[in-house]
Amino acid sequence: MTKPIHAGRAIVESLERHGVRRVYSVPGESFLAVLDGLHGSKIHNVICRQEGGAAYMAEAHGKLTGIPGVALVTRGPGASNAFVAVHAAWQDATPLVLLVGLVPVSDRMRESFQEFDPYGWFGTQTKRVFVLDEPSRASEVIAEAFFAAHSGRPGPVVVGLPEDVIAAPFTGHMHDPIPVTEGAVSHTDLDDLDAHLRVAQRPLILIGGERWTSDSAATVTAFAERNGIPIVQEWHAADRVPTSSPSLVGQLAFGGPPHAARMLDDADVLISVGTVPGDVVTGGYTLRQQSNAVNILVTIDSSLRGRSGTVTSHILASPNAFACAVADLNLDRKEEWQQWTVTGRTEFEAQRAELLGGSNGTGARMTTVMRAINERTHGVLKTLGAGNHTAWAQMLPVNSYPSELATRNGSMGYSIPAAVVASLEHPTRTVIAVAGDGEFLMNGQELATAAQHGAAFLITVLDNGQYGTIRSHQESRFPGRVSGTQLVNPDFAALARAYGGHGETVRDSDEAVPAVERALKAVADGRFALIHVYDPGVLLP
Repeated sequence: MTKPIHAGRAIVESLERHGVRRVYSVPGESFLAVLDGLHGSKIHNVICRQEGGAAYMAEAHGKLTGIPGVALVTRGPGASNAFVAVHAAWQDATPLVLLVGLVPVSDRMRESFQEFDPYGWFGTQTKRVFVLDEPSRASEVIAEAFFAAHSGRPGPVVVGLPEDVIAAPFTGHMHDPIPVTEGAVSHTDLDDLDAHLRVAQRPLILIGGERWTSDSAATVTAFAERNGIPIVQEWHAADRVPTSSPSLVGQLAFGGPPHAARMLDDADVLISVGTVPGDVVTGGYTLRQQSNAVNILVTIDSSLRGRSGTVTSHILASPNAFACAVADLNLDRKEEWQQWTVTGRTEFEAQRAELLGGSNGTGARMTTVMRAINERTHGVLKTLGAGNHTAWAQMLPVNSYPSELATRNGSMGYSIPAAVVASLEHPTRTVIAVAGDGEFLMNGQELATAAQHGAAFLITVLDNGQYGTIRSHQESRFPGRVSGTQLVNPDFAALARAYGGHGETVRDSDEAVPAVERALKAVADGRFALIHVYDPGVLLP
């Protein structure tokens, strides 16, 4: 006779059925039964230091693997700390399942200790909110949560787990994963796409969003290169196309290159794959707003959430389905589009040359450090938070997908949690976290998690003594009136050493190369390393 299990163990076994190899948690008494279920399981429980860091790790896991990342947090304060990653997953279309311990059923609606309403808190920023009220349905709810997080436009799902329910005996049956459709490009869709491209003079492909694989990214890139069509990438999604691709002409971003924005506006046919022309892509809804613009949107999201401008046609397909459909499509118009593409590529290469060859000035410029890293690494996987410091990440080229983890909702505190995930998931790759002084201290405590679980990566921290992005906006709108943006920072290198890693301080350009070499050696030896780049007053590279 099979030994009975509690619902917490059934949840863990269901996670295993869904291919979950790693979860990210901060323990709480409200979900002790799930922690008990993890004891002896095949799932690696990455124990974190704050729920925001744990949930960011789960979000990064979803971005990196395409499989919903899983975070476990407790009720009330734990759930509120995790909310930042839920918002990131909602805006970035990342598959995420957040398991939240709840008060016992008998304690509901009594203002009991740490009680909150999961529907009220998370209802507007998730695809679904579940509360497990029947222990026999534990596996079913997990299957439904994973399906909701992964299907269509991916996003976050919250599952509430009442403390008493998950400790009760499980008498249901185990549910297998629910298949997720990739959609399809019909013959009519393909004929329509072909017809528009046959008459186009200035076609452009916009690439971004989720539901990509390394194969689909490579196939769509090959389609563009074979036909001579230029590609622009969405902000903080700059790894779908290799930096070296002759079709890549730039990234549409805040303060991005003017030529890329100009090409978006001037294109007579836009094919948007995996994403839509949204707020950031269109420069605050100012680009690509012409009523006669031809916009073909290829996305599995039937709601087209976040799009702006006209919609000529909507192909309900994931990037993977689109890649299969265009794998052999040859339009024989490469020579006609050559000048359009080459001009954009030339401007993109000029921009990169200026970035890579920028002056060091008189201080310990971040440029010097990033150049030294670029010259000594290959095929890096980079992680970014939010802020002006992320501009330096462009100095690190990408060769394949995935190679970049970043938040498109502009959320800070992401670089370190994401680097932990990247290192654990891809231990043979060089992982580089690019952080600012403000951004780093929002989740820098997760270096303790890195040390505990053996994550090895390199962090560069630009210390300019301020919240640089906001300061730059101040200088634009209220010049000379600095207010609320200045910082007094700790010794970041000493902090890294205190957490068990390797620390370097760079105050002068001459110190950059040896610091980078020592730091990279420490990473190769299995430790995380941090380079504190002191450069007061710097706002932009």
